[in-house]
Amino acid sequence: MPKIIVALLLFIAAFALVSLFSGAPYLETMLPAGLPLGNALTAIGLCAAAGSAVGLSTRRTALRFVSVASLIGAVSWLPASIALAGNLTLNFHGAYGGAWLALSVAVLAAVVCALGWALGASLLSKYRRAGAA
Repeated sequence: MPKIIVALLLFIAAFALVSLFSGAPYLETMLPAGLPLGNALTAIGLCAAAGSAVGLSTRRTALRFVSVASLIGAVSWLPASIALAGNLTLNFHGAYGGAWLALSVAVLAAVVCALGWALGASLLSKYRRAGAA
């Protein structure tokens, strides 16, 4: 994947993260289908971070496998969340809230680990090439 695409995906993930942590008022905006913008932005941020890990990883490596698995988890997060909540606003009742929290933590951990590993491997690869020259 071209590095400019990886950089764009990282920018999107960072924008989503900053928006969510700042509690930006636009997160409560409802999209035409009734999905809150904050829920969509969370899913987009997870997918962008996982996608950048895939873009930084080399084919047929353990890192690529983990990165693709984290991307699959990120893509599945919003549909699974909606299925658990039974609504687009992700308001939970009963034990489903705990299941959703466990799912969310697992997906976030997978994405963060894959991205950290990919960034570390990319930096290490550049360092080794610079030392060999």
